[in-house]
Amino acid sequence: MRNLILLCWRLIDPFYYFFSRLTYIKNGENIFRVRLTKYKGYNVTLADGTTIHKNDLLIKIHLHNVKLLSELLSIQDDFQKGKLFYHSIKKSLPELANYVQNHPKKEQIKGIIGITSLKFGNNRLGFETHAIQNSVYRKMKWLAFLPINLLSLSILQHNQKKTSEPAYIFISKDILLTKHLQQHMQQEAISFDRKVMTSH
Repeated sequence: MRNLILLCWRLIDPFYYFFSRLTYIKNGENIFRVRLTKYKGYNVTLADGTTIHKNDLLIKIHLHNVKLLSELLSIQDDFQKGKLFYHSIKKSLPELANYVQNHPKKEQIKGIIGITSLKFGNNRLGFETHAIQNSVYRKMKWLAFLPINLLSLSILQHNQKKTSEPAYIFISKDILLTKHLQQHMQQEAISFDRKVMTSH
């Protein structure tokens, strides 16, 4: 059943990518696909004092679910699945920080927004969780996330009470750049050194 759902998702995903106006980070290697958006929710004040108002400019992140779930389905152990999920997010954040740092509208961008029903150690990575207050929108998102919830059922069973309701996740631009941009620069330096070594 899960393989069938994943197969259908593989077929649908290119159309979803096109009509959602998403952008890949680093030629699809990153777990995030992103787009620029104007915030339409209630005012939110983040832990570092950043206040996000209606129509503020944000980068909206979408998980590349087909890529992620293809890897998760090959793992049986719940702990290892959760670990892979967390590290996939963590590994992708430095590239996301670099994307924001070099974005033409960097000065106008307030931060990052996403919606998820899964927990991935978001506080350790700099994210904050805020409830979706509009009950109709929240229910629509719950239905939209139903396939990923079914495919990652063992993770949901492991953390059942925390995954029932979708919620907003935010990270301010300043926190993202402070926490993750330096790591991107280090990764680039290591990659450059390796290229130099292999060229000799």
